[in-house]
Amino acid sequence: MPAIDIPPQQQERIVCSITAAAKYDIPANIVLAVAEKEGGKPGQWVRNTNGTHDVGPMQFNTSYLNQLAKYGITPEDVARSGCYPYDLAAWRLAVHIKDDKGDLWTKVANYHSRTPYYNGVYKADLMVRANKWADWLDAFLKGGIAEVVQVQPEPITPEYQKPMQLHMASMTYVPRKIMVSSD
Repeated sequence: MPAIDIPPQQQERIVCSITAAAKYDIPANIVLAVAEKEGGKPGQWVRNTNGTHDVGPMQFNTSYLNQLAKYGITPEDVARSGCYPYDLAAWRLAVHIKDDKGDLWTKVANYHSRTPYYNGVYKADLMVRANKWADWLDAFLKGGIAEVVQVQPEPITPEYQKPMQLHMASMTYVPRKIMVSSD
């Protein structure tokens, strides 16, 4: 089975982002861009000025955890290594894309902030990163590895001792030539 050469420090982020995007039927390059932009690490907690914290690899804001507590989801779940934090972030992005008002990029930037100024700054950077990831995904798919790719993540937990599989045939991403209205 073919494999792709991804630097070990990025394997989990890339594999988990693409898998979570496919699971929640959202563009893979958007989840990859958010993951890169957030740049968190397992176990990381960053205090915000409003008293909330951004937690884990996807810097998931603790304000969302109030909604998730009834399902038994804890801050420790969000902070851990592995794909679960990426699943939660992709779920949150899918909710923003489905329910929020505005263009796609404003909705996605709501993951960071709904405040227009901070949303706009985040959105501009996210669009650049998403375009870069779209190029990467294009090159990846043109490399002939479109069905299944195996990547061996760094062994962080026992559940990741075997290769993870990406089913690229069902993956979608936003093309590079997206224009955004200023509505």
